[in-house]
Amino acid sequence: MNGYRPAVVIGGLCGAAGVALSAAAAHGSNPLLGTAASMLLVHAPAFLAIGLLRGDRILRWGFWLLLAGLSLFSCDLAMRVYAGTRLFPMAAPAGGTLLIAGWLVVTASALWIRRE
Repeated sequence: MNGYRPAVVIGGLCGAAGVALSAAAAHGSNPLLGTAASMLLVHAPAFLAIGLLRGDRILRWGFWLLLAGLSLFSCDLAMRVYAGTRLFPMAAPAGGTLLIAGWLVVTASALWIRRE
């Protein structure tokens, strides 16, 4: 594989987790699980694309920021449902902020002028 393997692996895992949480949300009717599932499913193709593009260092930084943000956001919502507690105070907002930063870094990677 010529791409960035960790991003492809994470993309597949996010897709699987998103489908599993979607099923749990449908059977338990919990909107927090539905939100976590949606975030996982929306970002799974992005991770796959990043991995298959074999991006530069900037794109990989974007990947890691997206992964950190998605992990904080989705895990916090799932913990609220299954453990009755938060991951830590402000985990979901911190995750959302990291997601925004990650998407901005992904954008910057496309705009950055590379010397060939």
